[in-house]
Amino acid sequence: MAIITISRQIASFGDEVGTELARLLGYSFINRKMLEEDLLRHGIPESKLVVYDERKPGFWASLARDRDEYFDYLREAFYERAKNGNCVFIGRGGFAVFKDVPGCYSVRLVASDEVRVARLMKEFSFSEKKAEALMQESDANRRGFHKCFFNIDHDVSSSYSLVLNTDSITAELGSKIIRDACTLSVNAVQEAAGVERISELLLAQKIVNHIVFDLKIPVHFLEATANASEIMLHGVADSSAVIEKVLSVARSMAPNKKISSGISIIQDYKTYP
Repeated sequence: MAIITISRQIASFGDEVGTELARLLGYSFINRKMLEEDLLRHGIPESKLVVYDERKPGFWASLARDRDEYFDYLREAFYERAKNGNCVFIGRGGFAVFKDVPGCYSVRLVASDEVRVARLMKEFSFSEKKAEALMQESDANRRGFHKCFFNIDHDVSSSYSLVLNTDSITAELGSKIIRDACTLSVNAVQEAAGVERISELLLAQKIVNHIVFDLKIPVHFLEATANASEIMLHGVADSSAVIEKVLSVARSMAPNKKISSGISIIQDYKTYP
């Protein structure tokens, strides 16, 4: 019941490898369209997806409350899709979302610029100049997306369990390499621990999203950390009454866990759109 994430450069066989890998393992392949459908069901309009989805947002968009709503519901969508394990995710920072989850195997697919340009020219019937421009735009957007939402450089190889250069291999061979590497690296105990950890993260994220976006309780920067017995809430509020309301909601959603507060009180706190 492993969770595999694939981060990829454009034209490095990301979708092809992910699709074939899921087929080989009998796993679900969670692609962009599926995560977008999840976000739309949570009320995130398509206009916001265009701004944030694996793109480098503009200055004001990176500061807006819409950014937080997109990111918090994206994490919930990841956790919901992963709660039973046996899945392959592609893109959207999955390797960062599941960074500390046992049984998660993260893969980075890369290829040389020359090979990527040639593949884009062939796939889209582009000129070399147009293919190079698309490659550079895609690289910049993905770099900006990961910096904005995770404050990481997604090109750092140590962030992954495996980095695979697809210059000289087919998608079929790449998927077999990843399958074998994951099978040898992740054991049943880790897989079970990962599923349990995902259930904790999912509950914590649902609590945050319900409080902030459904109930619109005025607590800012709300985050929740969770373990098997406790959920700790962090954020900023302007009164103890707000904190008590937040804790009450959390207790109703997680009656079998201890709910603790790390929420700070700051009088006259203001936010701007």
